[in-house]
Amino acid sequence: MITTKRLAAAACGLLVALSAGLLPSTAAAADGPRKEPPKVELVLDVSGSMRATDIDGQSRMAAAKQAFNEVLDAVPEDVRLGIRTLGAGYAGEDKALGCKDTAQLYPVGPLNRTEAKTAVATLAPTGWTPIGPALLGAAQDLEGGDATRRIVLITDGEDTCAPLDPCEVAREIAAKGIHLVVDTLGLVPDAKTRAQLTCIAEATGGTYTSVQHTAELSGRVRQLVDRAADPVVTPVATEGAKECANAPKLGAGLYSDRETFGEHRWYRVDVRPGQELRASVSIGADRAVNRDYGILLRATTVHGREIVRGSESGDGRTDVISTGLRHPKAPLENTDGDAGTAPETVCLQVSNSFSAGPAVKTAPGMPVELTIDVVDGPDDASDVASFGLGRGWWLLAVLALTGLLAGLVWGWISRWRISVWRTN
Repeated sequence: MITTKRLAAAACGLLVALSAGLLPSTAAAADGPRKEPPKVELVLDVSGSMRATDIDGQSRMAAAKQAFNEVLDAVPEDVRLGIRTLGAGYAGEDKALGCKDTAQLYPVGPLNRTEAKTAVATLAPTGWTPIGPALLGAAQDLEGGDATRRIVLITDGEDTCAPLDPCEVAREIAAKGIHLVVDTLGLVPDAKTRAQLTCIAEATGGTYTSVQHTAELSGRVRQLVDRAADPVVTPVATEGAKECANAPKLGAGLYSDRETFGEHRWYRVDVRPGQELRASVSIGADRAVNRDYGILLRATTVHGREIVRGSESGDGRTDVISTGLRHPKAPLENTDGDAGTAPETVCLQVSNSFSAGPAVKTAPGMPVELTIDVVDGPDDASDVASFGLGRGWWLLAVLALTGLLAGLVWGWISRWRISVWRTN
């Protein structure tokens, strides 16, 4: 038995060594310049209207606290997060005092989750809604350094401290060129609140989201905090055409456009032999839309022949719907001169089947974000990427082969052990 165990251990060790030799090494990359951690400040409305009990049977304040606890548990380690409140300290009728009622609840920096949760737990709906002053305070909280900066404003009502218009405050922040983005979330918003929060977000390149449930609030705030850690890419504004012949010619990059309900827009991309076109499109449903909708991204030749398409559909409320496609163009062999490298013009069609009730405005169109990348195609037909699989799939094949070898060796050892036992 001792001999058998030694043989089994040796066989397993051999397989481990074999696997280690086949798998790629994980040598540490050379240290490059370290980026400054991104900064995020959550700005929470704690005004008296947050007492309303219309979010999943609980008050808006209770829903916000629950969402904050979930968000604080999930904040990435490399994000510097702070919390600011508005309307949390003054319950009187003096507007001058009420409109100064904004304070930093938790400083922007490395997150102590217990301390942040304890601070949030002490909040109670109190006073006014000074959104403009709160935005100014949050911008000051995030000053300094070259980190990406994001403010996430959560409120259930419009500003009550005019004439300091929060839209103008947002425009002033954007005019400073400090790349500070303000995202807004409206809790069960009315039309005026929705319009004001949309204006604030658009002024700084942020997003607006209407929230009706606690899970929506938690999920959206977590998404925005995670987004702060990603590199910021500013889309290039473009305008698609009604037909391919007049469409703008685009290179690799990120582009923004707008599209009304049921519209088709065209763009053109040049793809050379041996290259692969990768394109994706996202359309934001930034207003109330009917159920049952979809988007379509088609790649065609200039003569209208479809090459490939990607589509996505849905039947419920959504903020964004996306789809994509890939088109590899085979290299040409035995060609002379420039004929073998002449690009093919590929027409991209972006369409949607959104619809809405008669009270919903159709202008401006819904925001469209188009991503285009043109990369080198697979080196040869044996490259698994040419079949639409990522290059990492070979690792799965190696692991499967290693498992097969382990099974065969272990079976041989088991049979040898049984034969020895019978002999003795």
